[in-house]
Amino acid sequence: MGALEEQHRRYGDRVTYMIVYIREAHPEDGWVLSENREAGIAVPDPQTLSERAEVATTCSVALETTIPMLLDDADDAVAAAYGGWPDRLYLIDRSGRIAYQGGEGPFGFDPDALSAAVQAELTT
Repeated sequence: MGALEEQHRRYGDRVTYMIVYIREAHPEDGWVLSENREAGIAVPDPQTLSERAEVATTCSVALETTIPMLLDDADDAVAAAYGGWPDRLYLIDRSGRIAYQGGEGPFGFDPDALSAAVQAELTT
């Protein structure tokens, strides 16, 4: 999250950064990661928007992010529209079109590529 936080500080006066919290990637009642257990992270899969909001708030605090966090609804419409599971970076241009779509995370999660796309967008 550090590279995105840096971008948010650097470009935040010209670019709106948001995190959209979608379906939990590694819930206790699903695909559990040993690294999560070792870090004391044990989250059941949220079933309601209220539960999702609680988990998103916990995530935001744990990540110490200053980037505003929004919620995908329980129907996962944002994740379905953008293919965001488990994570993905996007840049939407001034006209509302996708100017950058990163690869699927975690391996396609490339904050440097997003930064280059933001710089290019800001110079047009």
